[in-house]
Amino acid sequence: MKIVIISRTLFPFNAPRSMRTTNLSIELSRQGHQVTVYAVLGSYDYKDFEKKYQVKVKNLGPTSFAKLNSDLNQAEPSLLNKIMTRILHKPLEFPDIELMFKTYSALKKEKDVDVLITVATPFPIHWGAALYKRNYLKMFPKKWVADCGDPYMGNEFNKHPFYFKYIEKWFCKKTDYISIPVQKAVKAYYPEFHEKIKIIPQGFDFTLDNDQPAPNNVKPTFLYAGGFDPKFRDPRPFLDYLAKKNIDFKFILYTGSKELIEPYKKQFQDKLEVKDYIPRDRLLQEMKKADFLVNIENISNVQTPSKLIDYAIAGRPILSISQNEIDYAVVDEFLNKNYGQQFEVKNIMQYHIRHVAQEFIKLT
Repeated sequence: MKIVIISRTLFPFNAPRSMRTTNLSIELSRQGHQVTVYAVLGSYDYKDFEKKYQVKVKNLGPTSFAKLNSDLNQAEPSLLNKIMTRILHKPLEFPDIELMFKTYSALKKEKDVDVLITVATPFPIHWGAALYKRNYLKMFPKKWVADCGDPYMGNEFNKHPFYFKYIEKWFCKKTDYISIPVQKAVKAYYPEFHEKIKIIPQGFDFTLDNDQPAPNNVKPTFLYAGGFDPKFRDPRPFLDYLAKKNIDFKFILYTGSKELIEPYKKQFQDKLEVKDYIPRDRLLQEMKKADFLVNIENISNVQTPSKLIDYAIAGRPILSISQNEIDYAVVDEFLNKNYGQQFEVKNIMQYHIRHVAQEFIKLT
């Protein structure tokens, strides 16, 4: 089949939606389909990527305002752009609204498409596909799957003006299916579209190594990878408890959200090691060296962090804690290398990209 995938970002950008797009396009091509991917590419050269994976990569850009792109050299927004974003972000979904028109233009270039997969966030990508379908129904792809990592109007932590509900309902009427990663997120979508929703988890290409030796760290060594937010993923209660422990340990954090961590660096000194994000394959190797991995539970009732899948693939025990009510007895057990109450990711093979790609194909 001829498959077109439209997303904001692609490899080498390191984010869940980028990985979703990259892994899915590679696997669909491996399974014999003709795959074209559109994204805001930046300056990265995709010739080797296209040759290796037999995936055709096309640029949604250049963009005038939505500066985030797939390469690792992100342009600094101009002062005008920052001012406009501050004023127009909520009322007009600026600057991501630009991607609505980029998606519309991209679809005008594609003919005889069997399957269209649009990847959000940002949701204006879905809106662009809906607008094209309204205007060019006869030329629209045979099936359209709107893939949503997080909800839009039903997002507990990112509220939108009331009038966007009409846009969400409009695009949901146009799409054939809405794919979401977890069952509990269904309630974040309008009831009249629940029959269109299909649960398709985040997909990864991995091999499980259940026989890998446990690390031989002299002191308890644990690792966290991901972002922080004072509202729904706050590390400070956990750090405050660690500060009271009169033991030696090493806590390694890979994060781009360092504001909440900075006040602790002087207090913890070499017990706390804060690092920038690294490519996923390297990060998995670092995870395997830790005694255990830390998950700060998302307080959302409709979202689940994809990091848990990587944690499970790494094969190390998972300490999953609530920022609101930490079970300090369990924390102490982990610090003493007792992992009897570790968090378990069930049915890990459902996240294998081969299974995930097949779930998309079943919809056609």
